Amino acid sequence: MDALARAIARPEPVAGLADRSPLAGLARRSVGFADVLAQSVSAVAPAGAAFTTPLLVSALAGGVSLPALAATLVIALLTASTINEFTRRMAASGSLYTFVARGLGSAAAFVAGVGLLIGYGFIAMFALAGAGYHLVLLVARLLPVAIDPMLLAAGSIVALGALCLVVLARGIRLSTRVTLLVEATSVTLIVALIVAVIASNADRLPVLLRQDAPFDPQGFAVAATLAITAFVGFESSAALGVEAKRPFANIPRAISWTVLVSGVVYLGAAAAQTVGFDVAGLDPASSTSPANDLAAAFGVPWAGLVLDVSIATSLFACAVASSTALVRVLFSMGREGLLPPALGTTHPRYRTPLVATLVALPVVIVVPLAVVFLTGSVWTAMTVLIIFAAAGYILAYVLACVAAPVFLHRIGELGWWPAIKAAVAAVALSGVVLLYLAEESHGARAFGVWGFLALLAAGIAVYWARLLRRPWLRHAIGVYDHAVAGDVLGGIPEAEWVDDAEPADRRGR
Repeated sequence: MDALARAIARPEPVAGLADRSPLAGLARRSVGFADVLAQSVSAVAPAGAAFTTPLLVSALAGGVSLPALAATLVIALLTASTINEFTRRMAASGSLYTFVARGLGSAAAFVAGVGLLIGYGFIAMFALAGAGYHLVLLVARLLPVAIDPMLLAAGSIVALGALCLVVLARGIRLSTRVTLLVEATSVTLIVALIVAVIASNADRLPVLLRQDAPFDPQGFAVAATLAITAFVGFESSAALGVEAKRPFANIPRAISWTVLVSGVVYLGAAAAQTVGFDVAGLDPASSTSPANDLAAAFGVPWAGLVLDVSIATSLFACAVASSTALVRVLFSMGREGLLPPALGTTHPRYRTPLVATLVALPVVIVVPLAVVFLTGSVWTAMTVLIIFAAAGYILAYVLACVAAPVFLHRIGELGWWPAIKAAVAAVALSGVVLLYLAEESHGARAFGVWGFLALLAAGIAVYWARLLRRPWLRHAIGVYDHAVAGDVLGGIPEAEWVDDAEPADRRGR
């Protein structure tokens, strides 16, 4: 028997390990890198954003839309790199909520947690509404029968929301595999279209450098602010920290690759749309469905149908991924006692946060329905819902960037580069969220701004009310997964550990 075989057969005892993880009940170490990557990519939904965000950015930034998108990509990469200072060191289903707790304490953590709940919840609502919107476009093209678009969109939201609930309840592997298949197909179709448009009109590429109006710094800043909303959700794979295999390697890779791939897709889409609209002689500012308008202009209307399906399925995958992260933050808060303990339980067979899913998904379905009927338009409802989501996400990102250097200093690992990138990202994101909310507060979507602030205030009030009744909660927030006795060769649970160096009457404590 060689040394390795002996070590496996008779391992050295490793004492002091817990018998169970604080987040026991979830399917620990059950999903691989592809599943983790699908979670982050689907939460961003690059296939859906590729045909909306570049067009909106172009309307504000004009000829400098590509630089505005590039600047946003840099900010997103700095933010992702800062968040990865946590993901390389701890695995937590609470994502940024738990990370901020380890750096700034319970009060800041709950503010970040409320921001994440708003972000994940409202982006899932936005995605369901968006999927319904594109399905309405698809049905209108395929079926000449007159159908009330509002009722059709509402029915789509309910049906897709119910399907989302089933996928989440049945297990994390089903959830991630569905999002992986859907998003991979959608992104492939989008990239193929981008390459086809640019390759067939290579002689028109100089239009990308044309600037018809003087440079407007304010327009550039607002455009970059709007563009950051296309990246929100990239960190959602951190919510799978407990369930991911090799989480300290796979989650940081998934977060970084999601930001980079999404940014490249957005830059390519912006270039393709600029060239395409110029070749077709169309005004991009008047387009409400650039994919369909360009497909019709180039004489391939069937491509518009394919893209409608692609975008709708991408947005459904976004709803699944965002809801997956949402229920895990609720699960973490329930496990800690901050929210009702029932939210911190899991299904014995599927090992998913079933109660949190059953609480969250009806809200995710009902709210977009209400906003659609109140505004009288699915598209208008989407523009309101995205304000809630973007503001919640960016608030959590700012707090995570502030918390990272504090956390690294506390564990003795703070260097100059982590401090600089965290500071730059925090300042840039703070400016982004303030400018974004200020810009929207004076327009037709002001309800989204004031609604977000009201929800944030209500969440903070709930925290303080719970804290007054349960002061011990300030020390319970921030639980994360760690190695247990079953993970280590020779691991001995604390309850069974006997220290031979202690007196006999103290053994077995």
